[in-house]
Amino acid sequence: MELLIVTGMSGAGKSQAIDCLEDQGYYCIDNMPFALVRNFIDLSVENGDKLRKAAIVVDIRGAEFNTDWVEQLKSIRDRGIYYRVLFLEADTEVLIRRFSETRRVHPKSKQAVKVSDIEQEREFLAEIRDYADFVIDTSRMKGAQLKNELIKVLSEELVEETFVVNVMSFGFKHGIPINADMVFDMRFIKNPYYLSSLKKLTGNNKKIRDYVTSSIEAKRFIKNLSKLINDIIPCYQREGKFNINLAFGCTGGQHRSVAMANEFYDLFKKQEKQVTLEHRDIKKK
Repeated sequence: MELLIVTGMSGAGKSQAIDCLEDQGYYCIDNMPFALVRNFIDLSVENGDKLRKAAIVVDIRGAEFNTDWVEQLKSIRDRGIYYRVLFLEADTEVLIRRFSETRRVHPKSKQAVKVSDIEQEREFLAEIRDYADFVIDTSRMKGAQLKNELIKVLSEELVEETFVVNVMSFGFKHGIPINADMVFDMRFIKNPYYLSSLKKLTGNNKKIRDYVTSSIEAKRFIKNLSKLINDIIPCYQREGKFNINLAFGCTGGQHRSVAMANEFYDLFKKQEKQVTLEHRDIKKK
């Protein structure tokens, strides 16, 4: 199991970091007392390889259970468990402003945050900060920038493995999917609906698929769009996004759009991407 320990200052962005890690396939637990980390590891080991990646947030909220975090981390490493420690911090003025904007109390004092609360927390976390593998200062970062920074500290291979291409077919007469990032109109292709031998089939049938993809225009479209998607996926990743939604439409959502969605699903599968497929309107009339 690959284990990531996320810690740091209250208000520095641990919640946003957990959201990002969940997008990358981590099983995430927030606010776990450090004394229970070893119990969690033991439970994970008992379950074999079912849990490959986990991220655990430990911070000042669980300090009353145990404060000797570094010694516990060393004992975990002595057991042969691979882990990394990520520490998030920010300037005191920035933390005070964030608490003020969200109107939240400091987790230790349970009152409106004061400079002294932040200073005491920073002192308390100093040892584990020094022990951390990665330290990220979020003072001048927005959410997308923090995600981008996390991508940098995690392996590029991991990011590529967890990026998902969602492929959908639909019919324009039933409405455009509201969650689509890109919509492609397949009505430029000859419609097999008007051939009596193909009318009652769908794009899941090989005859329809061969008919839809056989023209020079369709072949050129497949080649160019495949290159475009592969070119822009790294750009999505740099912006902290971990999926792209592609929607292929035709009039009714049963022939051309289905065939083309199937074509790209198989294409991305051959490229060893994570890909999903949905035919939204294939059963509609």
